Amino acid sequence: MKRIFDPIHRFIELSPGEAALLDLPVVQRMRRLRQLGLAYLAFPSAEHSRFTHALGAMAIGTRAFDAIVEHDRALFSNEREIVAQRRLLRVALLLHDIGHGPFSHACESVLGKRHEERTEALLSEPSMRSRVEGLEVEPDEVLALIVGSPDARYPALRELVSGPNLDADRMDYLQRDSYFTGVVNGRYDAEQLLASLRLIDRNGELVLGIDGRGVVALESFVLARYMMFASVYFHHTTRLFERILQDVLHELWPDPHALDPIEEFLRWDDFRVLNELNERQSVAATALRERTRLYGLAAEFNAEHDLRAFEACEAALRERFGDAGIWADSQSQLLHRLPLGIDAPGSRTVWVTGPAGIVDAREASDLIAKLSGRVYWRKLFVARSAGSVAEARAICIERLATL
Repeated sequence: MKRIFDPIHRFIELSPGEAALLDLPVVQRMRRLRQLGLAYLAFPSAEHSRFTHALGAMAIGTRAFDAIVEHDRALFSNEREIVAQRRLLRVALLLHDIGHGPFSHACESVLGKRHEERTEALLSEPSMRSRVEGLEVEPDEVLALIVGSPDARYPALRELVSGPNLDADRMDYLQRDSYFTGVVNGRYDAEQLLASLRLIDRNGELVLGIDGRGVVALESFVLARYMMFASVYFHHTTRLFERILQDVLHELWPDPHALDPIEEFLRWDDFRVLNELNERQSVAATALRERTRLYGLAAEFNAEHDLRAFEACEAALRERFGDAGIWADSQSQLLHRLPLGIDAPGSRTVWVTGPAGIVDAREASDLIAKLSGRVYWRKLFVARSAGSVAEARAICIERLATL
């Protein structure tokens, strides 16, 4: 066994076959992809990679699976089946982020192709399929778990890999991002949450749920997500420079197919983008290189009922500075909203077992019920070239006073 030390999970063990998989260039490339993109401009220690996150997700996902087996072993057909499912889960979690591009979400916004599509292409490569099959794992089953296919053979494993609520991806990145940003809001009671995981039969399908004694741990998990989105993922500095980065990426890749075929995609990572940035003299490239804030924050609105206020301020700023003079960072863009998952369209709830039977998590917890919808973070920025940020803020204050 190979042992890798990790600040979140202490150490992570890999079999010889898993270690060989880890050494593939497509997996090693994740070392050159930051987990939080440009968040290091606001949180200087947030330099961790998707590589370490993938290892962490595999580690905590394995612990989750082992906890489920310990309590619900009778639901598995035999020991061989347990070993096979565990092996499949570990490979899927190790590979779940291989399809990410440089500065992932900005890349997806510019090129219009989601990382799951790249992952499918990579898992179709003969060399990758051969290596995965060498671990006695079927590549198509790995892909089904990663993309959350409804046809996945094991629904509970699918939820652990790419589920809407209790997946290992979130379980690791909340702890890891909290640790490396220095923001404590991402901490939750991981030990209690893992110990509470159960397999629950819903309409003949075994899905992931929790024991009623773990509701407080589930609350801490949901609240940690809320707080990390508010404190880190949607931080105004990160959002500002991601907006500028998109302009740079449009310069680098004017054609949406610029990173096709997959061989060209693999040649790009965060480091290459930053190197290209150093060779460019455009306004956006210079601003990103020198950390020049081309926009200033005029106002932000963090609740659903603030939509009217947001729109009123946006209209007032557009009237004063023109359409080109402001940037409205709103829910109209995918990354500006937080789907907590408990009540997101098309997603499952978390089922909770207890003396009264199986209930929806919203019935078991007032806190989860209150955080069940989508939470929006809306921000209004003004271009410094168009006018004064102080003036923009004063306009917003004056406009809000009339509502």
